Amino acid sequence: MKRTFACKLDDIPDGGAVRVDADPPVALFRVGQQVYATADSCTHEEWSLGEEGEVEGFEVTCSLHLATFDIRTGRPLCLPATRALQTYTVVVEDGDVYLAEPSATAEGRPLPAAQRSEG
Repeated sequence: MKRTFACKLDDIPDGGAVRVDADPPVALFRVGQQVYATADSCTHEEWSLGEEGEVEGFEVTCSLHLATFDIRTGRPLCLPATRALQTYTVVVEDGDVYLAEPSATAEGRPLPAAQRSEG
C-alpha cells in the first residue's frame, strides 16, 4: 500500500483538526490516538474543514453553513450537505501520520432523503 507522510501525530491537537496541503487538500482529525482523514473541503461549499471546522467527538461541523459530517465515514449528518466527503486510510507509525489510498466511500453520492435531518 502506497502511503505519503502527512505530519507528526503531535501536530494534530486531540479533539482537533489540521489541513494537509495535498492534491486535493486533506483534513486530519484526531480523537485520542486515532486519526481520521477526509477531503478538506465541505461538499456543500468550498470551505476548509481542517482549518475552519469545529470538531466534537466523531463529527466535524463546517463553520460556513453548519453542515456536519461523520469523520469516520465522511457521511453528511445534516443539511445543507447532501454528499459524503472522500475519506482516506490513515497509518500512524512511530508518531508519524501517513495518508494511504482513498477509502471506498460514497463521495459525491447524495444522502437519501429519508436519512436527512434538519440538524
